Amino acid sequence: MATKNGDVQTAWKYHEGTKHSYWSVRSSSHFLDWANRPLPFKIYPTIETIALPRDVPQTGVAALAAISADVRAASGDSAPKLQDLARILFFSAGITKQRNYPGGEIYFRAAACTGALYEIELYVVTGELEGLNAGVYHFNPADMSLGLLRKGDFSGNLAQATALEPAVARAPATIVCTGTYWRNAWKYAARTYRHFGWDGGTLLANMLAVAAASGLPAEIVLGFVDAEVNRLLDLDTQREVALGLVPIGHASQGSLPAPREAPALGLETIPISKREMEFPAMLEMHDASSLASEEEAGEWRGKRPVFPPCVSPGEEVRLQPLSEGEQPGDTIEEVILRRGSTRTFDAAASITLAQLSTILDRATRGLPADFLEPGAQLNDVYLIVHAVQGLAPGAYLFRREGKVLELLRPGKFRAEAGRLGLEQQLPADACVDVFFLSDLKPILDGYGNRGYRAVQLEAGAMGGKMYLAAYAQHLGASGLTFFDDEVVQFFSPRAEGQSAIFLLAIGKALKRKAR
Repeated sequence: MATKNGDVQTAWKYHEGTKHSYWSVRSSSHFLDWANRPLPFKIYPTIETIALPRDVPQTGVAALAAISADVRAASGDSAPKLQDLARILFFSAGITKQRNYPGGEIYFRAAACTGALYEIELYVVTGELEGLNAGVYHFNPADMSLGLLRKGDFSGNLAQATALEPAVARAPATIVCTGTYWRNAWKYAARTYRHFGWDGGTLLANMLAVAAASGLPAEIVLGFVDAEVNRLLDLDTQREVALGLVPIGHASQGSLPAPREAPALGLETIPISKREMEFPAMLEMHDASSLASEEEAGEWRGKRPVFPPCVSPGEEVRLQPLSEGEQPGDTIEEVILRRGSTRTFDAAASITLAQLSTILDRATRGLPADFLEPGAQLNDVYLIVHAVQGLAPGAYLFRREGKVLELLRPGKFRAEAGRLGLEQQLPADACVDVFFLSDLKPILDGYGNRGYRAVQLEAGAMGGKMYLAAYAQHLGASGLTFFDDEVVQFFSPRAEGQSAIFLLAIGKALKRKAR
């Protein structure tokens, strides 16, 4: 039976319709209405709240180890305590910095986000835990609290919605990530649906690393019935939608509770803006990529794309990662607290091949997700190298299976990188620019429209891991947007037929002189 998810013309239409080009950027009528800037928090003014502990002990686990750890469920039992949830939530979406400006205050979060608009919300569905009763909760980073939406154990509802996905069915707690359209679309219009993947993936890179450092298995689950999860969270799906689940912990024994009734709650929330604009292309894309039944969710999880074979490689440079003894020992918590999107790179600086190798090696060892076989990858990683000691400037393709960089074209391409990155100075001044490109045809053929969610999320998660690996080595990084087709043209003929998905610039931050 044909499904909406199987009609991939919707994904192609959205992708083509949200591409950036030299002329599309200049002809856009969209503008920033600062008086209508969205509130960066979802606030329920009338519900019961539970304060999360703020003095949670750090794990002491080195960031580079946490980033690359295998966090899929093992055979043993592990259940998060309240302090574990507090640690994971804070270092995924908590407020780590505050800046005062003439126009007000900006609260920066643990994970990078396009425009610092933080459209990703987190919810927790849990059974009885040490320090926390069973229920459905909303995480509010503004006051570091959990807001109680439903009392009781609704983990059976999530298990049903995922067609009894083992990681969810055996998880003592599951974190649900959602995306709020207008909070990001205020600045980025219909392209926001791509940002759901970028920003959600970057946040999940933090979440997986902190879960691993806490000794808790975790996995990304995209195979679920959208309407059932949205109903459980009582979401207004014209404004906010569930994007992914992350089961935390593992229980090898015990019966799964039966699904419970989840009637509409109608809870009051504070409006995030005086007025909101709707972008139909995003709503259409999300609806077309939604799964309608448990049967469809189970079948979707078993599908895999079939990629064409790679062409013969060119000149290769083998990665030279730092040895265990050479790697900095900064903990994952220290790195996340230090991290921030670099505003200006030092164009005169350089990084070493060992530093770049460590970033690539640690960030691409695989993503624990229900849509990927262990070690599989949807995105290819291309680079424009400007200033890496021991590596000639030029365009490269990273081939993970051999841990090598393949030289596509030698040359100095700072000006070209600046143009590709939407004519911004950051990618021109960086030491290296990392582009994620993917062959969308086999992905959409295999996964349907939902494959578009998966490929954007994977790029964001790998980019998020690179963020952390860069900051662990006291480097800087910043995610950027791009001229879609020009990126593909630059890396062609090797990238012919692919699509640009994400861009991350890496280098050394330019230290401002004190006044």
